[in-house]
Amino acid sequence: MVEALLFASAEPLSMSELTARLPRQADIPRAVKELEEFYRHRGVRLVKVADRYAFRTAPDLAAIMQREQEEQRRLSRAALETLAIIAFHQPVTRAEIEEIRGVSTSKGTLDVLLETQWVRMRGRRRTPGRPVTYGTTLQFLDHFGLETIKDLPGLEELKGAGLLDSAIPASFFVPAPDDSDELSEDEIPLEAGEEDDFKDGISTTRTIEA
Repeated sequence: MVEALLFASAEPLSMSELTARLPRQADIPRAVKELEEFYRHRGVRLVKVADRYAFRTAPDLAAIMQREQEEQRRLSRAALETLAIIAFHQPVTRAEIEEIRGVSTSKGTLDVLLETQWVRMRGRRRTPGRPVTYGTTLQFLDHFGLETIKDLPGLEELKGAGLLDSAIPASFFVPAPDDSDELSEDEIPLEAGEEDDFKDGISTTRTIEA
C-alpha cells in the first residue's frame, strides 16, 4: 500500500500523509525502509526529500530520460547567483540579495525562480517598507537531489570543486543554510492571499534546467 501511494503521488509524501491513508496498525517506517532496500539497485529509487519520500529515477539513468523532457531553458547567470544567495542566506530580501551580489536584481529574475517553485515568499522583514523575504522550497531540494538544505556544499567542498579562489580572505565564510518554515524574529507573516495573488498572475509554465 505504501508503494502504491508513493507511485501514484505527484508530490513527495510525509509519514503523516501516509499514516492518514493506511490502517492504524500499519508499520509504515518499516515498510518505507524495506522499499528503500528493495529499490536501492533498481531503475527507480525511493529517496527522502526533507521529511518526505518519493520515487525518483536512478541517477545513473538520467541520460536516457532526457529525450522525454520538455524544451528546457537554462537559468541566467543572474538567476543562478540569486538562487545560490537565497539558498545559503535565507531568509533574505531583494535588497540583501543585491548587497551580496553587488548589482541590482530585477523583479523578473525573482519571478522566474518563483515560477520554478524553487523559491518561495516566506514573510516580510520587520523594517520600514516591510520587504518580502525569500527562501527555498521542497521542490528545490527535490530537483537538486538534496535530503536537507544542510547538504549544500560547504567552504572546503566549494574550494575542491574549483568554485572558490584558493586565496580568499581569511574572514570569508559560507553561512550555514536554514530553510525552517518557522519565521525568524525579524520576520512577520505574509498577509492572507499575498502568495496566491502572485501565483494567479503566472500565465505560462517553464521547464528550467540548472
